[in-house]
Formats: sequence, structure tokens, C-alpha cells
Amino acid sequence: MPKAYVFTRDGGPETEALVEVERPRPGPGEILIAVRAAGVNPVDWKLREGLRRPGDAERVYPVVFGSEAAGVVEEVGEGVSGFAVGDEVFGNTVTGGYAQYALLRAGVTAHKPAEVSFVAAATLPVAAATAYDGLRQLGLPTGATVLITGAGGGVGAAGVQLARAFGLRVVGVSSEAKKDFVESLGAVHVPSGPGWTERARAAAPDGVDGVYDLVGGDVLTEAAGLLTDRSKLITAGAAPRDVEELGGRRVARARTTAVLDAVARLVAQGDLDPHVTRTFPLERAGEALRTVEDGHARGKIVIEVAG
Repeated sequence: MPKAYVFTRDGGPETEALVEVERPRPGPGEILIAVRAAGVNPVDWKLREGLRRPGDAERVYPVVFGSEAAGVVEEVGEGVSGFAVGDEVFGNTVTGGYAQYALLRAGVTAHKPAEVSFVAAATLPVAAATAYDGLRQLGLPTGATVLITGAGGGVGAAGVQLARAFGLRVVGVSSEAKKDFVESLGAVHVPSGPGWTERARAAAPDGVDGVYDLVGGDVLTEAAGLLTDRSKLITAGAAPRDVEELGGRRVARARTTAVLDAVARLVAQGDLDPHVTRTFPLERAGEALRTVEDGHARGKIVIEVAG
């Protein structure tokens, strides 16, 4: 039987295990892939801790970790067109991606360009696509200045690069430890911590035209004070109510094949580097998840699954 990395109940790392599971069968609108790589994201451990997202079905344990994966098509479900057995694809998962086999939603799956590795493709459906959706939502004109909080993380690093590709000036807020990394992406770095808004004003004396928040909490509230037009405040780091009280909006995720195609093209063209800093085999998925959960990951962490 194929293996998968799961959590057996809500809780901490003690609930995790590498187990054997039944091979999934694709339903209508679904694709079964042999996984080659799976991205690791903060939402993975948050779901293990008990996070429930709108529309989530009742949880049946064990639950396989992972929201994004890349691999090779093994089967296609009823009503699926445009994909065939043997195609190299990537997308958002129905069943988790930390596994030898996973189901993808055909409507949020794209063909992997030959120039893009499985490892790189596996990072795109969550972090890069979230960054892309948010920047399109802001709709800033070429030459405008966007401030991105949490610029050293997976979504933030993608956001900085995409903003630069869209012709924007970027101010990136992150810890001092990530200064060189954020600057290497093309942003003006502002150290996070007490007094960061004053430092941001000094870095952008003409003001900022938009804020893309990836942190939430007090950072979101403080960032709102940098804007004269609060409609240009968006967040992927806070709940809708929190940002709406400040006059902004939550990022509206498109979750379409078209968005995945767009970010993959940017990778193929060299405009977007997923900055995968570490990879782990499936047998060490727990270590991969700890790297992200501890909050010290720079760029993206990926689990590679042997073919």
C-alpha cells in the first residue's frame, strides 16, 4: 500500500505519523497523480491544530497533510478533459500532497512546463498563486509602491518578485535576519519590530500606494496607518472581519487553472524563483513541517517523493 504522512487527531506534532493508506480513486472532476513533490505551508500545521476553513467537510481521520503537489497523472475522473495519463501536472489537492498518490481538482490543476521542475511546480498553487491573486486585486499601476509585510516567507518572497515583474516598487518588511534575502528579491528592506512604520515611512518618503499584509494582528493595524486609501489594504494574514474593520479586504483567491498557468510561465521566463531552500524525503516529512512551523523557514520547503 502507498504511504502518506498524516495526523490522526487535532493537536500537536505528537499526532503525526507516516502510515500506509488506500490508493485514492478519482471522482468526477478529479485527477489522481503519482506525487513527485509537495509544498509545505503554514496552513498545514494550522489544520492539524484544528483550523476549519469555510466549506470544509466533516473531518475523517487520519488526514493527509499538504495543500499543493506536483506529479504525473495516473487516472482521470469522470468529466475531466484536457488531462491524460502520463501528463506532468501541478495543482491544489483534494487529498493531501504528503503522499505517494494524491487527488487534485481538475479546475485548479495545470500542466507543468518542461522548464519548471516538479519541486518548483509544487510550490506554486498556494504561495505563488496567493501572491499573484493579491497583487492583481490591488491593481496598482506601473511605478506605484507596494509594501509587503512578512516579505521573507513563502507568499512574501513570491509577492516581492511578482510585484517587481509587474513594474512596482516594493518595500518588504521582515526580520533583520532576512534582510539580505528580501533585498536579493528586489525589495527595499524594512526591519520588523517596534517602530517599523517609522522606518517604512523613511524608506518610502512619498508614501505607499498599497499594502499586502501577510502577518495580521498589530502589524496589519499599523500598516493600515500608512495608507490614505484604505481600499488598497489587503491581507492574507488576518480574518476578513479584522481587515474590513480597517477599511481593507481579504485576498480573494481565484483558484483557477489560468492563474497556475500564469505563475508557471513567470517561473519558466525567470521572473519568479520559488526559492526552495530545503527539500526532504517523504520519510522525513515531520522535519519539513517543523521547519515551517517553527517560523524560521526562508523561502519554500518541499517534500520530494521518489518516483
